[in-house]
Order: sequence, then structure tokens, then C-alpha cells
Amino acid sequence: MQPTRFGLVGTGHWAREVHAPGLAGHPDAELVGVWGRDQGKATELAAAHGVTSYADVEALIDAVDAVAFAVPPAVQAELALRAAAAGRHLLLEKPVATDLAAADRLLAAVEEAGVSTVVFFTDRFVPEREAWLRERLECGALGAHAQWLASLRTPQNPYAQSLWRQQEGALWDVGPHALSALLPVLGPVADIGGARGFDDLVSFVLTHEGGATSTVQLSLTMPPEAIRFSLEFYDAQGWHARPDSSVEVVVAQQRAVTELLGQIREARTDHRCGVRFGRDVVELLHRIDLALGAR
Repeated sequence: MQPTRFGLVGTGHWAREVHAPGLAGHPDAELVGVWGRDQGKATELAAAHGVTSYADVEALIDAVDAVAFAVPPAVQAELALRAAAAGRHLLLEKPVATDLAAADRLLAAVEEAGVSTVVFFTDRFVPEREAWLRERLECGALGAHAQWLASLRTPQNPYAQSLWRQQEGALWDVGPHALSALLPVLGPVADIGGARGFDDLVSFVLTHEGGATSTVQLSLTMPPEAIRFSLEFYDAQGWHARPDSSVEVVVAQQRAVTELLGQIREARTDHRCGVRFGRDVVELLHRIDLALGAR
């Protein structure tokens, strides 16, 4: 069986350190080209993997079977729409967009084209953590507490100059990670309350349709000594913390690629982390943003 040909859209840190090596090292995928808004960086990244640097994104899309994205969400939403219309399968980043209308347009294009999609919510492709989420669902979780308290102010942080993260804040950057774990276990959200704190800190409570509640705190601007990441669910047996397994991000990315390839082979469009789920996460982020009030 011939490997599936992938094009990579993006040249930043995540593209260089995760997507390019993940695709290049996957036994059933072939990285054939790179396109980026900075042509110099695209040429450099393509040369590092012995593939073609494309000056025109349409030419890259024409040359491949699937496209992996590592660009800001607004850029991704526009270019993924064009790739889907061309019949290309999609490996997307979270959030799939920062505008709900753009996410809706992408979902419609994907469904019309019948292409397969996977959104790379990192933890959902770590087997121990995915198995833990299934166990929490089976055990009847009653609620959860999540903290993604990060800092772009740490030395040599590769995302410190990311304009979209500075503009949209933690809700849109790390919020998708929290929601991608809470929603499969506790279900859709009926009601939202919360408040904004210092800088981009947000704290909110989600009341899920089944009656469970989850509390969430998110930030990209914590003092470096106050960084904290945690996720816990509780049920009748007590609290259960997320497994402290090490996450090799490239390995997780390759699992996402493997699952996308499985969808492609079976002509399926129902992946648990497909674009429909990605769109639903965007809708919830939009609802939370409105509930929190003006920034």
C-alpha cells in the first residue's frame, strides 16, 4: 500500500518540532511538501526533510492526499476550507477557528466533500489518558475540576511572540485542551458562569446537561512560579486525577495521523475528535467568552 501523501501548512515551532518530524517518521505517511506565509522558513523546513517548498498553497494542496495544519486558527480555517473543497483529508489544530461562522463553514465544506478529519487535541492521543477518560465515563463521573495555568513569560518560551495567543488569551489556546477532556465524560453544557481575573486569567463553572458541574481555570500569563496543570473527576468513589504519564508530543501526533489514515481507508468521517467535535468546542468557547463579559 502506498503511503498517504501529506502537505504541511505552517513553519513555526509546532510545525518544525511536531508535525514535520511526525509526518516524516510515520511508516504509512509521506511528507511531500511545505508551505508557509514566510517563504524563507518554508524553504528551510522543507530542505531539512528533503521535500519540496511550495510558494503557492494551492499547488501544495494539488500535490497531496491530505493536509496537516500548524498555523493560527484564523489562517487554518480559511486554508482548510480550500483543502476540503479540493477533496483533501485534514489533520487540524485546535481550535479549528476562533470565529463560529468560520467553523460552521469548515464543517459544511468537510461534510459536502466527504473527507476525513482529525483535530489534534494532544491528550486525546495519549493512550493512558484516553483510557482514563473512558473509565471516568463508565464510572459515572459527577463533576470535575481543571486547571491549565501556563506562562508565556518563561525563558525561551517558543510561543511568547504568538500574536493570536496574545490577542485571544488562554480561553482559546488552552481552553480546547480542557474542554476536549470534559465534554466526552460529562456531556454537553447547559449553563455557564464565571469571571475574568488578572491578565488573561479566566475562571468559570460549566453545568452540564446531565446535572454534573465542572470548574475550570485557564491562563497563559501566570507568574512562572505559579504554573499548574491538573484535571480531576469525582464520582461516588472519590476523586480521580489524570494519569501523570509522560507525553511525547511527536508520538501523540503520529497516533493522530494513524487514526486519520484509518478513517481514510474506511471512508469514515465519524472520528471522536473530527471537525464536528472541533466545531462544537469552538461554539462552547464562544459561549464562555460571552458569559465572561467584556475583556
